[in-house]
Parts: sequence; C-alpha cells; structure tokens
Amino acid sequence: MTRIATRPCPFRTSELLRQGGIHPVLARLFAARGLTDPKELSSELASLIAPSGLLHIDAAAVFLADSIAAQKRMVIVADYDCDGATACATAMRGLRAMGANVDFIVPNRFEYGYGLTPEIVELTAREKQPDIIITVDNGIASIEGVAEANRRGIEVVVTDHHLPADTLPDARVIVNPNQPACGFPSKNLAGVGVVFYVLLALRAELRRRGVFDAATQPKLDSLLDLVALGTVADVVKLDSNNRILVAQGLKRMRAGRMHPGVAALFRVAGRQARTASPFDLGFAVGPRLNAAGRLEDMSLGIECLLTDDEDRAWALAQQLNEINLKRREIEAEMQDAALLHLDQFEPANSCTIAVFDEAWHQGVIGIVASRLKEKFFRPTITFAPAGDGWLKGSGRSIPGFHLRDALDLVSKRAPTLIDKFGGHAMAAGLSIRAEAFDAFCLAFEAVGRSWLNEQQLERVIETDGPLEDECYTTQFIELMDGQVWGQGFAPPLFCDEFRVVSQRILKERHLKLLLEKNGARYDAIWFGHTESLGVRARVAFRLDANEYNGTTKVQLLVEHAEPA
Repeated sequence: MTRIATRPCPFRTSELLRQGGIHPVLARLFAARGLTDPKELSSELASLIAPSGLLHIDAAAVFLADSIAAQKRMVIVADYDCDGATACATAMRGLRAMGANVDFIVPNRFEYGYGLTPEIVELTAREKQPDIIITVDNGIASIEGVAEANRRGIEVVVTDHHLPADTLPDARVIVNPNQPACGFPSKNLAGVGVVFYVLLALRAELRRRGVFDAATQPKLDSLLDLVALGTVADVVKLDSNNRILVAQGLKRMRAGRMHPGVAALFRVAGRQARTASPFDLGFAVGPRLNAAGRLEDMSLGIECLLTDDEDRAWALAQQLNEINLKRREIEAEMQDAALLHLDQFEPANSCTIAVFDEAWHQGVIGIVASRLKEKFFRPTITFAPAGDGWLKGSGRSIPGFHLRDALDLVSKRAPTLIDKFGGHAMAAGLSIRAEAFDAFCLAFEAVGRSWLNEQQLERVIETDGPLEDECYTTQFIELMDGQVWGQGFAPPLFCDEFRVVSQRILKERHLKLLLEKNGARYDAIWFGHTESLGVRARVAFRLDANEYNGTTKVQLLVEHAEPA
C-alpha cells in the first residue's frame, strides 16, 4: 500500500526563515526539512566545518608531510564505486600537487574481494613496492589486510566513512568521522569528502613547515567537482556541510571549470554541465563511472578522472558509456528473472526478500536489490554465485530497518551462517555458502518480523502539500534549482487535487495527462505507469521546466497519483 502524507512544517521556524529574507515557499520547504537558521544555507567554503574536528587528522597530516619530505612511495587502494573512484582521483591529484610520489591500484573485486584484503596487499607489494598504502572509501573493516601490510613493513593510512566493527585495524592512522570517539559534527561525509579533508589538513601542515605559503599552495578547490560527484553518487545524507561541498562542485561545473573527465561524462550522458544538478550527478554521470566497477575494473573510470587530455577523456567516457549500456542490459535481464522468482511472492505475508539466481552477475545485484526494494517496499537482498560454492549478496533497505545491524543480529543468532558482512543502514553486502541460502532466508525474515510492524511496511510518500498557484512558473523552478537537494534534504514534492482534463498512454509505457486546477491547465507525465485515473485525481508531483521547440513550459512530473 502507498499512502500520501504531508511533511510537518513548524510554522514559527518557517516564519523566522521568511523574515530572514527567504522566499515564503522555500522558507516552508526548508523548515519542513529541519533547517532552523538561514546560515545553514550558506554554500561558501568558509562555512565548512574545520578539518581539526576529525579525529587523528593532524596525525595523518604530519605523517603524510614527513613521508612526502622523505619521498616515500605511496599507493592508494581505492574502492570500486563512484565514491571510491572520485576519492582516488582526488587523492592522486591532491597529493601529487603537494609533491608526493603516489600511484594507485584498484584490484578486480571479483578476484580480490572488498576492502584492503591480504590478497590485495600482496598484489600491491608485488606490483608497486610501496612504503605506504592509503585506503580511500574502504579499510575500516580491513583488519587482516592491515595486519598483512604491517607484516611486510608497509605502513597504512585508512581514510574511510563506513561504520566500523567492534575492532579497528591496526593502521598507522585512521581518519573516519564514524570511528569511536570522533566528535566531527558531520558523520555523513562520503569517502571522497574524508580524503578532501585530509588534503586540507596536509596542506595546512605543509604551510606550517614553510613548503608553501598562501600564494604558492595548491588550489584544492579545483578538486570540488570530483568531491561533489562522489558525494551525490554515494547517496550520503546532504547535511549542511555536504551541501556546501556539492554546491561548490556544481558551481565549478556550471562555470565550465571541471576536470576533462567530468566534462566528457556529462557530454556522453547527453547532459548540459552549464545547468548541472545533483540529479545529473546521481543518475547520469555517476552510473557511467559505477558501471566500470560493477562489470570490469574501476581503473578505467579513475583514468578518465585523472587525465588532463580532453581527447583521451572523451575516448574513456565513451568506453564507460558502452559498459553502462551493457550493465543496463544485464540489469534488465536480471530484473525480469527476479520477478519470475518472486511470481508467487505475497508482500502481505513477508517482511523481507532474499532471492538468488545461478545466472546473475555479482556486479549488478545491488542495483537489482534496489529496484525490487522500490517495487515491493521490503528490505531486499539479492545473491549471485561467487565461485567455489560461495554466494555474494547485496542488500538495500527501507527506513526503520538498519540493514547492517540486521545482518549482525543474524550472525549472532546463527554464527555459522554468514562468512563476512559490512555496510550501513540502507545498504550492505555479505558472503554466504550456497548451501546456507535457505537457512539465511529464514533467519533474515525472522529479524524482519521482529523489527518491522505493518506501518513501517507501508510506503509513505512524503510531500510538501499544495503549491501556491503563482509558483507554477519557470522562475520558481529556477529558484528551486539554485538549492542543493538530495539524500536527507529531499527535493520538493508537492501534492494537490486536480481535474483530469485528458489522459493518454505514451509509447505504451507512460501516462500523459492534462490537469486543471483553479482554471489553469498543466501538462503532466507519469513515467512507467499506464493505469487510468478517473475524473479527479490526487497527485504528488515535482515541477519540471520542459523545453520543446525553443519554448520552455512548466510540466508536472508525477510521482504518485490516485483517484480523488
């Protein structure tokens, strides 16, 4: 079942924001999202939380500064998603600008596993002979890998943002806002955000040592297009600190001051960088980078972000686009297969979904889990074969069901079921033996039944209520597009009752509508839906500026509709 609800909006807060000079509708939207002070809307770099709040960041800066001075060989071990790729490119560019001798390696995750495994340490030692390994967007769970590096005399700096287990790796330094005793106010930095902060601290340390002064120091703000891309693509919460990082990155993209690889990815995705939005980063640019890590290896994506040659960037972006097309084909086939597996599935009788197919590709199971979670609104884990009788699982969750904690509980109740697991509230991964699949399904469902009630299993579409008639304009859309919306700071979604003037099915897949309210008529489209709406409808919608034949008109993008 789907229910439309209106976000509560504290009137007093909304009034104070309005009196602070904010547009009345925006004041209402911001207040409903927990904003209380116009200062939180600042997108200036000067408003960023200072790096000193991150536990051990000064120790990391001193260690890296000493290592640069001694010309130690550094190797970055990156994760294989968009956050990992942008974090790796950010670290490479930033460290090189500060004089470091640095290289990177992104091992094939299907061969070497996730994080800094002992196998990856062995490979890195053999191929790169590093003195120091720096992890980006991984490493907090790599206890055995760090131990192996220590055994080989390689020092490890862990930079990560994932939740730690009870034991931390024995690294030289760990910088992670989510490690115990770290009082950093923004726990929501992505992996690329953590690396950016480490670079800021390192640059300050090098200034203290007289290596640079304010005029000669590297301009780290040139990395913000990468930071914004990784932050949005990793779907971390856009708190006020992350919104500054994203706003600054978007500003650079819109001004054409981005790296050639980012520009090429915009172009290959058919998006305009001059109007770059978080939506473009999350749904057009990010997936083309992610596809490389899902199907092949991420070094192609990192190379695209590292090259300063526009022709090379364009060639790599086209390759990434091809891989993404292949990923979409595989995903569509897997989704069809998943729906066949779930043909008998009755959401009313189950709290969770766990599904496995012998033919599935482990690089794409996370996306399929995400699609199934959207369709059935249940915590979902999809499994693919991982060789030698092992299965790899990737899960996506719904609000109120902490997926990593759920796997932790399964593991405590049945210690032999899960081999390895990790992740956070909304997404997690695990490995199990193929013969343990049925037992895992039962154990996972048992946690679902004990944690979730009927209300939590009902999909709620949170809206901002009706939109004032005078705001159905392209000018108001421009005003909204000037803000950074995203995870944890939801894009505006309005809801109202309309008369349905006409409705027809477009390309056999979408419902095209003409809606009327107070004498004004609006074009609307409901993608992926063909069900008829009747004469009056309650519609949850986003505003969109639709350009056609040189004319821009307001159209409503329908998120959900029901007969009124």
